[in-house]
Amino acid sequence: MTATLNLSQINIYPIKSLGGISLTSSLVEPRGLQYDRRWLLVDATGEALTQRTLPEMALLQVQLLPNGLQVSHKTKSLEAIFIPFEPITSQPLWVRIWDDTCLAQEVAPTVSDWFSEVLQKSCKLVYMPEKSKRQVDLTYARAGEIVSFADSFPILLIGQESLVDLNNRLPEPVPMDRFRPNLVVTGSFPYAEDNWKDFTINSFPFKVVKPCARCSLTTIDQQTGQKSKEPLRTLATYRNSNNKILFGQNVLPLSPGATIQVGDQLEILSYHTTVSAVASIT
Repeated sequence: MTATLNLSQINIYPIKSLGGISLTSSLVEPRGLQYDRRWLLVDATGEALTQRTLPEMALLQVQLLPNGLQVSHKTKSLEAIFIPFEPITSQPLWVRIWDDTCLAQEVAPTVSDWFSEVLQKSCKLVYMPEKSKRQVDLTYARAGEIVSFADSFPILLIGQESLVDLNNRLPEPVPMDRFRPNLVVTGSFPYAEDNWKDFTINSFPFKVVKPCARCSLTTIDQQTGQKSKEPLRTLATYRNSNNKILFGQNVLPLSPGATIQVGDQLEILSYHTTVSAVASIT
């Protein structure tokens, strides 16, 4: 009997590397889930800032409001800042996110000043406008398939049982937020998602294109900003392939305009013909 797969979490991270937001439903857009990583903090040279170098970014919590975002600090008594969906400035600027250079707009000087003061680093908050098109790596996507300020791909998916298996190996369990997935699926066996290729959520199509290689961000406690060696140290003992530690799958949305909800059923339509090098390790 085939197990029933269900969508158990939908998460977005409107400002890259800041706290995430759990939703009950989300609109699927060409760049990924609506509002996901459409904003980015950059330094004075236009380079993207992340928790990898500024762990305190984890302590900035984002709230979704009807007309914008609100950001507050999880542990400090600071006045929250409001961020409108549409930038106040109209001046374009170029920013760098890993190997890509993208067109962006600064939200507002006052907003940038707030983040500079909180993080003790000169920075700007920028937004990716509709006219900015960041192409997904053509090794895995077709021309015209785009992504927001996410690391490389529009959507990250993880099976809940994969985290359960990892936590059974760890000295202390870690929550799912260490891995910052957009979609969490229940009902599968550990790492089953390694071999999924085409699937639907509530009949809307998606494609799994590449395992997600994990970095030091997974070692940062999202509630305290403190770093440790786990879970990367343990993952490296059994999820290492070609010197990359793999956990979760990168996904392309093939159904812009669809709305997905927690509880929706997944149907796996096809599988990768080459079994993942780490999928069968237990």
